Amino acid sequence: MSFNNVHAMPGAFPLHQDKSYISESEWVIWKLLCRPLSSLPENTPEELSQATGGQISVQRCDELIRIANIATLSGLGTWIARLLAETDYNVQDVCDKPANVLLDGINKRLGYPLCNDATVRAFELLQLQWRGEEKQLEKSGQAE
Repeated sequence: MSFNNVHAMPGAFPLHQDKSYISESEWVIWKLLCRPLSSLPENTPEELSQATGGQISVQRCDELIRIANIATLSGLGTWIARLLAETDYNVQDVCDKPANVLLDGINKRLGYPLCNDATVRAFELLQLQWRGEEKQLEKSGQAE
């Protein structure tokens, strides 16, 4: 099953959907600095906060970096990436921890069940695909 089929699973949270994850004031700061959000992981949270003159905290910069990194995984949009990052997960956690643990963490932080069993199954399928992609990369690296 490809990730296109995953986000079509009935009853699942739209894992592929993008939503804005920065405030209007943060958007203005990054625009003034000529920094696309996708470039944030190129720096440390401390460097980013310093570049903003301290207007964006180190903690928030760390969260923004984690959102940008998580959103690079195929099949995941910025909406779920933001929820995962706000629950203190990073891209390695998202790839390695069981889907039910990750999504239960989101539900507990929110205080209500946003991610249901269908979402857990869809997320598990994405994790299997990422692991398959990782194996393909390892194989192609060995062949060189």
